[in-house]
Amino acid sequence: MTFNELGLGPSLLKNLSDAGYTAATPVQAQTIAAALAGGDLLVSSQTGSGKTAAFLLPLLQKLTPNASVARKSRARFAPAEPKALVLAPTRELALQVMAAAEKYGVRGQGLKAVAILGGMPYPKQMQLLAQNPEILVATPGRLIDHMASGKISFAQLEVLILDEADRMLDMGFIEDIEKIVAATPATRQTLLFSATLDGLVGKVAQRITREARVIRVASSAAARAKIEQRLHRVDDSQHKGRLLDYLLRDAAIDQALVFTATKRDADRVAGELSVAGFAAAALHGDMHQSVRNRTLDALRSGRLRVLVATDVAARGIDVPTISHVINYDLPHSPEDYVHRIGRTGRAGRAGLAVSLVGHAEGITVRNIERFTRQPIAVDVVAGYEAKKSAVPVRAKPRRAPPRGAPRSEGRYAKPAPKAAANSGAKRERYAGR
Repeated sequence: MTFNELGLGPSLLKNLSDAGYTAATPVQAQTIAAALAGGDLLVSSQTGSGKTAAFLLPLLQKLTPNASVARKSRARFAPAEPKALVLAPTRELALQVMAAAEKYGVRGQGLKAVAILGGMPYPKQMQLLAQNPEILVATPGRLIDHMASGKISFAQLEVLILDEADRMLDMGFIEDIEKIVAATPATRQTLLFSATLDGLVGKVAQRITREARVIRVASSAAARAKIEQRLHRVDDSQHKGRLLDYLLRDAAIDQALVFTATKRDADRVAGELSVAGFAAAALHGDMHQSVRNRTLDALRSGRLRVLVATDVAARGIDVPTISHVINYDLPHSPEDYVHRIGRTGRAGRAGLAVSLVGHAEGITVRNIERFTRQPIAVDVVAGYEAKKSAVPVRAKPRRAPPRGAPRSEGRYAKPAPKAAANSGAKRERYAGR
């Protein structure tokens, strides 16, 4: 489906055409018209599906006819009163939303959009809020700070958008989200986007929406089909480091994203790669925002070939030239694995995802394969083979019953001894002799 068929205005269509976009992705095709029609939406879509445009385009269309020209005449110290709020779990994702808004022509629509993020200098944030923007993009923690100090009012809010709601809940923002939602008008339109609408996400979604229409876009299995997945067995950290160095010297790599489990490992691995001659840098939550911005700019401009990052810091990175994702450490959950490998194979390109797996991580690999419904091929590089054998996956031991619990029935019941179970049959056999 083309964007012309979705009810967007001429100026937005021109901006999309200038940016090279003509056909809508499935999530865009299903969401844009529904959002323009009004009403709350719960949208389940995977990373890389084009959901940012799915909520930004109808938002720009809705706000443009009422673009305010009264910002200059407002009281100097009056709180900002945005018409739309976009909540994002991380600074990187919030900045990605801002970049997309600029690409789709937010300024040309006569609208002002700003981002309020952790790590941004406080005077800069106050300067941005003083512009009384129609669209506010924010991370939950920093937004709560400004709400508490009376710098933001949601009295005029028309649209609330929660981007990657599942990630926000995983990061422990549930109380902040509920506090923010409680401060918004009941008449608002709410659009919630999440990789899943099950469990806690589904419960929260039901509480903050009214008669929401549910849109479920097919999982990213088709997108993952373009991403080749491999794993290498490693004996220890030294073996892992040597293999990583070898893999990154592949001339087929345009840019690589290496995931580590901790911030300390991100710094260590990036430092070791830099010493080895790679154009590498780290990205994690302890870095100052200005440093993170410069690192991402270097990645997007091609000056950086290898980015070593943690899961949270890499959330929202959308660089089509990332050809390889390497899991230096496996993630804790299969969902994070899917998110990680989704950083490659973007914009219709093929990608390669490689995991360096310790011998005791067999259960983690099996959980990932079960979740993605795809096997991960084991690869071996001559001269870099693992010397040890994999630890066999063992069944979980039976839990011992609480002291004093009866053992004759239920989950703690003891199986009948074989001799006792067969004693009747034996008596019958002997009786017949």
